[in-house]
Amino acid sequence: MRFPVARTRDEAHLYLDLHPCEECGSVDTTWENGLVDAEGALAARYSGTCAGCGTRRVHLFGLPEREVVSARFPTFGGPEPSQLLDAGEWLWVADLTAGNVPAGDPDAARQALAIAVAAVEEVVKFIPPGADTVPGTAFWTDRGRLTRDTEPGRFQVERLLIVRDTYLRLAEKR
Repeated sequence: MRFPVARTRDEAHLYLDLHPCEECGSVDTTWENGLVDAEGALAARYSGTCAGCGTRRVHLFGLPEREVVSARFPTFGGPEPSQLLDAGEWLWVADLTAGNVPAGDPDAARQALAIAVAAVEEVVKFIPPGADTVPGTAFWTDRGRLTRDTEPGRFQVERLLIVRDTYLRLAEKR
């Protein structure tokens, strides 16, 4: 079995935050990670115990072909689109994060806006060269499709770049 690739630790942790415990719905889990042989392939294993109900949680992720190294926070991945989160989920993350920028704490505000910028950049990675919008195949989750269906025009490259640049300007003002 091939596992979806977690391109970076930041992407894996975001995925884990978006997928709560199936028993109680809590996301409060302290994750331990390491490499394991899973069905004959090397995989990243994230495991922990749900603080809400005590259920043992385990997620396996495929490894990227090449390591993504960056001093920038956050680093969700390289030039390829995500296999963990679809385009709509990335825009949902950007909206959620940018909509909850802390007031009165410039460092936390810059960090939140950096996450929003990076999330919008992840959406853009789904757009094929020469295309001007995210294709329908880039939406495979209910949350992602709902985000797209609510306002499909938001997935045009020009609009995505305007949103990204707006978040960048807001971060610079902090």
